Amino acid sequence: MSNYSKGTALITGASSGIGAVYADRLARRGYDLVLVARNRDRLSELARRLTDATRRSIQVFPADLNDPAELAKVESLLRTDRSISLLVNNAGFGATTPLLESDAGRMSDMISLNVNALTRLTYAAVPGFVERGAGTVINVASIVAVAPEILNGVYGGTKAYVLAFSRSLHHELAGKGVRVQAVLPGAIATEFWDLAGTPVSHLPSPIVMTAENLVDAALAGLDQGELITLPALPDAEDWTAYENARQKLLPNLSRSEPALRYRVAPKAQRA
Repeated sequence: MSNYSKGTALITGASSGIGAVYADRLARRGYDLVLVARNRDRLSELARRLTDATRRSIQVFPADLNDPAELAKVESLLRTDRSISLLVNNAGFGATTPLLESDAGRMSDMISLNVNALTRLTYAAVPGFVERGAGTVINVASIVAVAPEILNGVYGGTKAYVLAFSRSLHHELAGKGVRVQAVLPGAIATEFWDLAGTPVSHLPSPIVMTAENLVDAALAGLDQGELITLPALPDAEDWTAYENARQKLLPNLSRSEPALRYRVAPKAQRA
């Protein structure tokens, strides 16, 4: 393996599943790593394995991103470590229970992690990327960003935020040397499903992708310059048609007069 470094990739939710596969693939691509997650033992084991396999520099950074003090420490690292050139916002959790059967406190925690932590970490990283004229933000969203009917509505709402935030960030940073990618996985064979309330074994196997295939496809999309990557979508033209329809709406979403269908006809004058 080459000793050349592409910089450092900070990956949240790195102890297992999608985050751990990102760690493996990015280390093999020449990145040093900062691995962020709550489980120190899992992070340390992953770091040992990847160090042996790739000889990259790998830092373990245990943190609960729903704890404001611990989140602030990761933000500080992103602001001060100028070697960090790639941020993978992967940490998050979901739910499969119907909205009205869900615990409101857990839904609040989901919003805090999936939305607030991702936003704060991005705000911590991006100014340095802009200053240096280079950097990449990968936000792991979900297909429920465009299909919120599939799972819990709060989960769908958080991932719709990630997609919208990524679009806006991409637009705002155009020409500043910063790449933004939103990855929209479908069902992935990870611990996510056990924590969400429906074991992955209960899902039809034709809709379940491995984490390895997901990350490899996502990185291929990044290499191809995609803003939005849907690894399972067979025909990219379907997404192009969806996006073209969305773009067609934009000029007419804000106008001085209501559409004709909403105008109240004047009442007939009394004789």
